[in-house]
This record gives sequence, structure tokens and C-alpha cells, in this order.
Amino acid sequence: MVKLIATSVVRGSQQGESHGGVYIVDFDARHVEQPIDWNTMDIDWRGRGWDRGLRGVAIIGERVFIAASDELFEYDPQFNLVASYRNQYLKHAHEITVHEGHLFVTSTAFDTILLFDLSKNTFDRAMYLRTDGVNLNFSPFNPNTDDGPIPLNKMHINNVHCTAGGLYVSGLNTDLVFFNGRRTGVAASLPKGTHNARPYKGGVLLNDTQSNCVRYAARDEEQSRVFGVPVYQEDELTGLGLDEARIARQGFGRGLCIINETQIAAGSSPSTIAIHDLAENKTITSVTLSKDIRNAVHGLEVWPF
Repeated sequence: MVKLIATSVVRGSQQGESHGGVYIVDFDARHVEQPIDWNTMDIDWRGRGWDRGLRGVAIIGERVFIAASDELFEYDPQFNLVASYRNQYLKHAHEITVHEGHLFVTSTAFDTILLFDLSKNTFDRAMYLRTDGVNLNFSPFNPNTDDGPIPLNKMHINNVHCTAGGLYVSGLNTDLVFFNGRRTGVAASLPKGTHNARPYKGGVLLNDTQSNCVRYAARDEEQSRVFGVPVYQEDELTGLGLDEARIARQGFGRGLCIINETQIAAGSSPSTIAIHDLAENKTITSVTLSKDIRNAVHGLEVWPF
């Protein structure tokens, strides 16, 4: 069927415990490998999720990029660490994507998209999404100066998707925002609390996180799809009552990738990956990585190796 790479965060975990990591999931063999266990003491312990795990994933050639909160890591396909990259405007990173020689990184704290030049291995451009309460505009700035925005996190940008026609950005407090280099506009309305929203086959594909489902909103209503997020009996779950911030919950949908023309993969908490078939309108299979309610899938991509 398919191999996927998934990252996870552990929401509300304590210092000294594991904070998620990287998983390779082979759905044919029903085999899960965890090449990276993100258990580090150098962690910011404040706030929602924040540094406790690994975030977006992007693969180009034999370069595997994985974002932590304030650092971009590069691995080879065997998960040997090649390099890591930082920038003063990279904080609370979420999803990342590759387009035309650049890695686009969501810097949620700064309401910013950072561009990382893959040939020079440096952050060379950035765009700040600003609002006056009515209008949205992207303002370019140089991420290697002190002239950028302050970390207000108004939009909570959590996803970026690039096409030849332009850039699509979304977050917990935004609709699907489109930028073509000249103007900024709203491409589609989104439910509040959305993750991983992106245009797809003339419609919009997204994790409707607050409604515990994955949605494909097609132009033709008959082609629209809604898939429920897998949930478990409470006596199956672990980690209950250990989240001091009380933000961890099951059914929290995040992580989404396209497998082929009809199939998509979606992540949720406790860390579960489900494969849905849009044409057949059914969930085909799922794999559970953990039943710890604090352990949540974050990034998902097809693993080509």
C-alpha cells in the first residue's frame, strides 16, 4: 500500500520523559519503526505543545527536513543528522513544504512564512501575514535583519502549501489565505481551529480539528467527503491525568498528506494514522503508534525510500 513518515509531539509531558519523535510506518507489512526519539532536556516548558516534539516534514531528493519549534533539522534517509539551521524569526514552527528550490516554513509565533534556500542552506526571505482586523496582507522582510515583526501569534499560522499560481496559508484563526506575489486574498472559508488546509481538485482538503473529522469540501457537493477521526474507549488510553495544562485530548486531528489520486492519510491523537479513500468514501485502514492521550501526530508525508 504505502510507507509514511510521521512526526509526533507529546502535549503536556513532563521533563525527562519522551517528547515524541519520528516514525516510519509500513502499511503493507504492518510495521512501525521509530528512528528518532525526541527526548531532550533543552526544551521550553511553557505553553501549548510548543517545543515538545517534532513538527513538519519535507523531503527533496535524499534530503529529509524536519522542523522542531525553533530549529530546522536536515537528515539523510538513514536519519543521520546532516545539519541544523536556526533563525531569529523561527519560533513555534508547524508545517513545512518544498517549492522551486526553497523550503517554506511556518513560524507560528511570528505569523510568518520563512523561506530557506536549498542551494545556499540559508534563510533568505520571509513574509509576515498582518491584519488590521478586516484586511489581510503579506509584508516581505529580510529575516537576517532586526526589521521583522514581533512574536504576536495573532493568526496562529500552522500550514503552508505552494503551487505555480501562488502560496496558500492557513491557521487556527484564519481562512485559507492566498498570495500570488502581488495581492493577498481569501481562497476559501475555513472552520475555526483548522489544521493542514490546502486546495485539492478544485475544492479544499483539511483537518476540521474542532469537529474531530477530516473534510474534503468539493465544488460538487456530491463529491464532498467527511471522515471521522478514530477514537478509543477510555480504558484503552494511557497518560490520562498527567497533562498539567489539560490540553491533551483524543480525536485531535492534525497531519495530512496525499497518497495517490484517491487516497489520503490523516493523523490524530492518541497518535494514530488513518488512510481514507475519497473515491470509495470509506476509511481503509489505520495504525496506532501510541495510546498515550498526550501523544499526537503532527507531520505526515509519503516515505519514498
